Amino acid sequence: MASCETEGSLDETVHDLEKPEAPANLDSNTSDLPFYVCEFVEKEIGNDFKSLCKVSSLIEKIAEEKKHLEEQVLTVSSEAPKRIQVALSNAESTQSALATLLEREATVSESIGKHLEEATPWMDDLGVLTDQINEVERHLNYLKWISHIEELSDNIQQHLMTNNVAEAASTLVSMTEQAIKLQDSSCFHLLKFITSTVQFWHKILKDKLTSDFEEVLTQLQWPFIGPHQLQTPISSSSSSTAGGASVKEVYASLETLFIQLLKLQISDELISKPKQMPEKYSLPASPPIILPIQIMLLPLQKRFRYHFTGNRQTNVLSKPEWYLTQVLMWIGNHTKFLNEKVQPILKKAGSTVNAKMEFTRGLVMLVLEKLSVDIPCLLYDDVLFCHLVDEVLLFQRELHTTHGYLGSLPNCMHILSEDTFFQRWLTVERKLALEKMDSMLSSEAAWSSQYKDISDVDEMKFPDCAETFMTLLLVITDRYKNLPTAEKKLKFLELQKDLVDDFRIRLTQVMKEESRALLGFKYCAILNAVNYIAAVLGDWADNIFFLQLQQAALEVCTDTNSSSKLQLGQLASMEISVFDDMINLLERLKNDMLSRQVEHVFREVKEGAKMYKKERWLSLPSQSEQAVMSLSSSACPMLLTLRDRLLQLEQQLCHTLFKSAWQMLAEKLDLFIYQDVSKKGNRRWIKR
Repeated sequence: MASCETEGSLDETVHDLEKPEAPANLDSNTSDLPFYVCEFVEKEIGNDFKSLCKVSSLIEKIAEEKKHLEEQVLTVSSEAPKRIQVALSNAESTQSALATLLEREATVSESIGKHLEEATPWMDDLGVLTDQINEVERHLNYLKWISHIEELSDNIQQHLMTNNVAEAASTLVSMTEQAIKLQDSSCFHLLKFITSTVQFWHKILKDKLTSDFEEVLTQLQWPFIGPHQLQTPISSSSSSTAGGASVKEVYASLETLFIQLLKLQISDELISKPKQMPEKYSLPASPPIILPIQIMLLPLQKRFRYHFTGNRQTNVLSKPEWYLTQVLMWIGNHTKFLNEKVQPILKKAGSTVNAKMEFTRGLVMLVLEKLSVDIPCLLYDDVLFCHLVDEVLLFQRELHTTHGYLGSLPNCMHILSEDTFFQRWLTVERKLALEKMDSMLSSEAAWSSQYKDISDVDEMKFPDCAETFMTLLLVITDRYKNLPTAEKKLKFLELQKDLVDDFRIRLTQVMKEESRALLGFKYCAILNAVNYIAAVLGDWADNIFFLQLQQAALEVCTDTNSSSKLQLGQLASMEISVFDDMINLLERLKNDMLSRQVEHVFREVKEGAKMYKKERWLSLPSQSEQAVMSLSSSACPMLLTLRDRLLQLEQQLCHTLFKSAWQMLAEKLDLFIYQDVSKKGNRRWIKR
């Protein structure tokens, strides 16, 4: 009875499972329903007939799933038409709106076209009127400019008629500012008119103020040609000057005229073109010298050109120190007046100009003009050219150290840096340096130290030739360190490195000649010289000047790709210096010479140890039999030789070299005594 119920339930189950989804592991090509049912029953029940009681719950579960699927199908089938209908409705409304917009667009476009067609004649007429209005406005503005300039011009004239020079100068400043505004204008004639007007009034005012200013300067006995003239104009102890006016009134006039001339500076720069040096000298850009200082420089410029140009006896190519010294004297003579009297006026006028610096710059420009004329005449005379360079460098140093002249301003180094002059300077510097090296090495005192009797000073025991050579390099550094460009400085640095290499080669040649006397005075002096030069170059490598040159060299190497990436990295990280190549060569020579000396001493010590090596240790008394330990007599020659040679080296080598020498010798002696003396002595004792 139960089996029948089970079979009935299975039939219902099969009927309910006609539409469910096939299991995932069922082949998609299989459509056999009994096979599907068998698989399903096999999976859910299996061969265990006791599990048939689960059939009712399984039927309920399948029935729920079937109901759920039917609901989903009904929902989808009912909602899909509604969504489609809504979409179609939206599309129709959008199409209708688009059609309406197109109709409106066509209507508006047609209306606009008709309006433009009707308005075209009006626009043409309006354009003509607008152009006419613009033209009238331009003419009106043009006339306003002319009227304004004429008004300013009338004001200047009225101020001059009432002798109100200060207001006239201020009005000219306003006119000049207007002219500057028009510099980029295409109104050529207007610009020419205003510029010519400025020039006209500028000349009148400048001439008047210059005349009055020069009169005041004359009362102050300007310029101060000699130091004795300084006391009279600056001192206020006298009640009146040569012109009858009191000193106080003269200085008040000086201040008033100076400030008025200072107002003309802007118009002076607009209408005048200052004299420029040729571009090949690459002078740094600098503003024109202020007008009152220009007037103060005029008498000195006249004196300079009178004495140092043309056929005057004072214009001698072989005596550049005459005009250079004269300029330095003028600067010194006028410094006190410029600082005490002129600088306060500039400060009162709100100017940042330094009176002494401006005055000095004007005189330096005279020197630059003179140099640019004289140097080409001396290029092929080594003596005169070298003398000129020496005097110019002394002049430049005096300018910087005594008078505080800024290196950023035009100076003599810019003239010497011109390619032709600079190359000649470099050639002469090399030639004279080589001649100096020949002289110092051939001197009788070349290998002796002038500090040999002063122990505190003579620690490195360097010979005179080494000190003279390093002094030569130091002087060369001082001569070129103020060159305006790093490129030119690097050229001189290469010259210094070449000279070091040349001196090293000369020392090597002398060393080879002295190789027969390795412990001799001259050989040790050469070794001290090599050590001293390497040490000084190492110190120079940390100097700020050479560190700056190292940075410049790094930039040059980067631009030209002339060095390897390793070298560039070492330069950038400061692992190597600009002198490293030279230092390495000198260190190699030093180590080679020191090794030769140590080897020579070692051979002598070995020679003195022959008898000690043959000593029969078995025949020697034991330590217990000896009351006092004593030295073997056979070891005395070896130790005496060692003592004498170490003393000789200590007296002739500097402390660091001697320390290295005895340490190297000690290592060799350690091995010698252990390997050649001790072992052989032990072997002889064992054999016996």
